[in-house]
Amino acid sequence: MITKILLTHTPQFRRQYYGERSLKGLQALAQVVLNEADDALDAAGLIEAARDVDIIVADRLTQGPGEIFPRLPKLRAFVRCAVDIRNIDVAAASAAGVLVTRAEPGFVPSVAELVLGFMVDLSRGISRATADYHSGRAPEVVMGRQLAGSRLGIIGYGSIGRYLAPIALALGMEVLVADPFASVNDARIRHLSLEDLLERSDYVVCLAIANESTENLIGQAELARMRSHAFFINLSRGNLVDEAALMAALRENRIAGAAMDVGRALDQMPSPELAKLPNVIATPHIGGLTPPAIESQSSETVRQVEAIIDGKVPMGAVNADRWKRRP
Repeated sequence: MITKILLTHTPQFRRQYYGERSLKGLQALAQVVLNEADDALDAAGLIEAARDVDIIVADRLTQGPGEIFPRLPKLRAFVRCAVDIRNIDVAAASAAGVLVTRAEPGFVPSVAELVLGFMVDLSRGISRATADYHSGRAPEVVMGRQLAGSRLGIIGYGSIGRYLAPIALALGMEVLVADPFASVNDARIRHLSLEDLLERSDYVVCLAIANESTENLIGQAELARMRSHAFFINLSRGNLVDEAALMAALRENRIAGAAMDVGRALDQMPSPELAKLPNVIATPHIGGLTPPAIESQSSETVRQVEAIIDGKVPMGAVNADRWKRRP
């Protein structure tokens, strides 16, 4: 019997976040149904589109609400082409016997490189001067800051933090880390409390995992600990930051500036109210938008689907012990 797959990515998302090579890989394994709508499928749309589907391969905007799983009796697996599965009701999927998988963070080098770009831009006013030149204004000549000799504080010592730290050390930066759940084995890196890191750093980079315990991890009290010349950079998730507190700190020049690739707008994009501030650099959630990063995650979903079709538990499964709807 031919396996049927729904790829939920819109046409734009397929071009940007899935690619022809991975799509052809899926099509070699099964019959693939494409979402041709311009917007992400809501619960009703997902139920309708996946009515006769064995596997859903979902983009990060497509939610997996609990109501869909009992109404899709053929569904074996919900495969997320992203790391973040917070908008998938894993408990409901497990109750229905549906496997849920996630992708590994293949975007680590891509995001780390954007951190470096943000630090240089914040320090040297590249975006500001370019915007002035483009608009015909004479840019203000401002003293910059070099990364060598500065302190980088990394909040969250996961895959990206561990990749970024040695690069910063090679640039001559002092590296501080705050993460109560991680161990630091490099003697060149100082492992501090969050409070100490905020007080000592010239650049604070937020790379912590987003969950209930880290909601508004950076708020008014934390921002008050930062140095007035320090920059705050967020490439994790928008809900780690109290945006009202950050906006106040920026408007009152209690910190020098901020850069962000994430926020509380749709698709984790920076909030327009924050992004338009003159001491803010913002990008529209593009940290992992490079061909190697995208291909890493999309090709992983192909491997996961192949394993699922064979009745095997794939890498990235989060509820394998509750998977009852096997082939």
